[in-house]
Amino acid sequence: MTAIKHALQRDIFTPNDERLLSIVNVCKAGKKKKNCFLCATVTTERPVQVRVVKVKKSDKGDFYKRQMAWELRDLAEVDAKDASKENPEFDLHFEKVYRWVASSTAEKNSFISCIWKLNQRYLRKKVEFVNVSSQLLEELPKAEESVPSGESQSVAGGDEDALDDYQELNAREEQDIEGMMEVCEYAISNAEAFAEKLSKELQVLDGANIHSIMASEKQVNILMQLLDEALSEVDTIEGKMSSYEEMLQSVKEQMDQISQSNRLIQISNNNNGKLLDEIQFLVNYMDLSKGHIRALQEGDLSSSKGIEACINASEALLQCMNVPLRPGHEKLMSVKQQQHLFTELRDTFSRRLTNHLNNVFVHQFMSQLLNLDMFIQIFTHGHDQSSVLSQHMAELTLPKHSPLHRDLLHYAKLMEWLKNTQREKYEGLSRTYVDYMTRLYEREIKDFFEVAKIKMAGTAKEGKGNKFGKTLSATLPRKESAFKQETESLHGSSGKLTGSTSSLNKLAVQSSSSRRSQSSSLLDMGNMSASDLDVADRTKFDKIFEQVLSELEPLCLAEQDFISKFFKLQQHPTLGEVEESDGGVPSRQPPPGEKDMVRLMMNKVFQSIETELNSLITLGDKIDTFHSLYMLVKMSHHVWTAENVDPASYLSTTLGNVLVTVKRNFDKCISGQIRQMEEVKISKKSKVGILPFVAGFEEFAELAETIFRNAERRGDLDKAYVKLIRAVFMNVEKVANESQKTPRDVVMMENFHHIFSTLSHLKISCLETERREAKHKYTDHLQSYVINSLGQPLEKLNHFFEGVEARVAQGVREDEVSYQLAFNKQELRKVIKEYPGKEVKKGLDNLYKKVDKHLCEEESLLQVVWHSMQDEFIRQYKHFEGLIGRCYPGSGITMEFTIGDMLEYFSSIAQSH
Repeated sequence: MTAIKHALQRDIFTPNDERLLSIVNVCKAGKKKKNCFLCATVTTERPVQVRVVKVKKSDKGDFYKRQMAWELRDLAEVDAKDASKENPEFDLHFEKVYRWVASSTAEKNSFISCIWKLNQRYLRKKVEFVNVSSQLLEELPKAEESVPSGESQSVAGGDEDALDDYQELNAREEQDIEGMMEVCEYAISNAEAFAEKLSKELQVLDGANIHSIMASEKQVNILMQLLDEALSEVDTIEGKMSSYEEMLQSVKEQMDQISQSNRLIQISNNNNGKLLDEIQFLVNYMDLSKGHIRALQEGDLSSSKGIEACINASEALLQCMNVPLRPGHEKLMSVKQQQHLFTELRDTFSRRLTNHLNNVFVHQFMSQLLNLDMFIQIFTHGHDQSSVLSQHMAELTLPKHSPLHRDLLHYAKLMEWLKNTQREKYEGLSRTYVDYMTRLYEREIKDFFEVAKIKMAGTAKEGKGNKFGKTLSATLPRKESAFKQETESLHGSSGKLTGSTSSLNKLAVQSSSSRRSQSSSLLDMGNMSASDLDVADRTKFDKIFEQVLSELEPLCLAEQDFISKFFKLQQHPTLGEVEESDGGVPSRQPPPGEKDMVRLMMNKVFQSIETELNSLITLGDKIDTFHSLYMLVKMSHHVWTAENVDPASYLSTTLGNVLVTVKRNFDKCISGQIRQMEEVKISKKSKVGILPFVAGFEEFAELAETIFRNAERRGDLDKAYVKLIRAVFMNVEKVANESQKTPRDVVMMENFHHIFSTLSHLKISCLETERREAKHKYTDHLQSYVINSLGQPLEKLNHFFEGVEARVAQGVREDEVSYQLAFNKQELRKVIKEYPGKEVKKGLDNLYKKVDKHLCEEESLLQVVWHSMQDEFIRQYKHFEGLIGRCYPGSGITMEFTIGDMLEYFSSIAQSH
């Protein structure tokens, strides 16, 4: 190992101005044994840098090379694995952990000892040594003795001695030396002179110290004398202090007795103070004033002052009952008596409040019923039936319950008190209110929807509307008798909840049966087709449906707001109105039970709204399927509005459910339109013209664009457009293929021209592709019809030139065609003479009449077709002239008529018809 160390020092470290202090032969743990050396080195230059260097033999094995080096200041931990047993493994923790296995435990211990010494001498940040024997670190010479002699010298040799002798200067010493060297300019250039100067100054200072010590002997003698005098004075003072202490001993005993007496007095005062605090606490927090007791027992719940006094008394009672008693209070007899009094007052007041609110519910319910059935009483006392009915129908409004809500909200705080103290009575009142309001709203809403249905059906034929007046008149006597029975039962049991509830149940059965009979008569009017209605009728229907939704919306929102306030039930916060508590922290969410209770109460109170809305929608769809467009737009807008106000409200949920039905009806309307297209039958005896479903699509599109302008559900209309237009395209082609009297090209041309005109006028963005396709089909079939109808007006001339073109195609030169026997100049002149101008004009006149019979008047395409035929005829004429010029050059043969003659023929024929 010594030879290796010398070789490494000579070959690797000396060239880098480093000294090798310790070496250990290692290999990586857990891998194949590829030996290398870890070396502890220091630099020869200042400041000293300490490193751990990894050295490895080259691949050829003839020399060593430096593979990796770490600064000792980067070493965080040395782990020797086991401090009690010999173990060659150890870890060095740099930026990552390196695990090594030494060739022997002695080498590992020697290397770790060297690292410890270098850390102690050169580093301010100390390395942590784990699982290293303290004996190994403290008794370094013993550790070195355990290493073989040759290796021991590498650590304890001259290099280590040099480390022991060297001691760094501190900062102050460095400053002093620098100051001395600055005074002597030759300190660096002439070190001997500088050393001699320092020696002389040191001798002078030593002499001065000796003289100073000799001069201070006299002062030391004076000081000793003063100390002797001070000691004698101390002895005198100690004697006096002893006498004083004996005098104070008796005083101390007396003061101890006084202190003991004062301590007992203080304990007694503290106990009395605590007892007074307990008494004041019970008196202050568990004492209810006589005024509050009187209000709870006899307070007037009908007047505003009495209600306010009861509210204050109930709050004070709740505070007294909820006082947090301290340990032991519940055992006091006075506390038990007060708690018993509070319980009796709570039960008494809760009974009074429950009975009073039951009576208030009955009274308010009767008032609302009187208002609702007032027109029935007028009718039964001989007033004109038609005037009453028309007045009721003209209003189409729902009764407002704001007075009822305003009166009941005076009891909101009392309801909150009842909720916190008597949960069963609170829930009983909630059920009672819901039962009353369910019956009241059921009557109001059904009457409201009956009037809406009458007005909605009135948008159809006037004769059919009379049937509804008769139906409503027939139901009036039944309503009156039901109202009388209900009034008598309510008056007879004003204080009994059970009796009023049973009477209301009977009323509900009777009123619902009468309404079912009337509703069935409304729906049995017979089929009403869309042809019976015009745009004005549809607009009236739209206004009626909007009025219905506009009346329902504030009614539901007002009732839900009242229920949450009166019964103290928290709702979902509205969008943009989330309340924040102090510090900007969002307030707590309402308990799930309260949210569910609001929803359940609203579902019970307005259980008939969804059914009535669906019935109204069914009637509107039966009157005219196009009404589904109006209903989809209006319902979508109201759903969107309700969700913005409160996405969890009953109104939002109910309208959302009804919107599904409206959307389903809209889809049925589209499917019905497509089915009607497929079922269209064309008469075999008359020309086709513009197909009914093509005109129907135009009507639908114009109506839909008017309805869906700026609507939220525009996407549904666009999807319907695509379905309808594809069905129109497919069925136009189907009818064109089946047509017998009208040519296929005419049917396609006219209808696709109409579709193109409609889409160009309406500018529906989602149908831009179909618009271009319609134009393309129209153009193609126009050209096809012109070619097929015009045909070959100069038939023999066409046959002649077809033969000429065949000869040219067979290889005959164009200027040699005239030498063919069948195509000589005489034959050409003979054929041309058969087509004088009069015959051509006569043939064109017959062609015009034929085209006029094919085309319909609505689309006005006759002139367009005639102009296209003119262009086609001129093209054929020019083709014949070109063949004559090329195949019969210099012959002077020309047609019997010119292009100008043809233009005059076409123009005169068009004007004559």
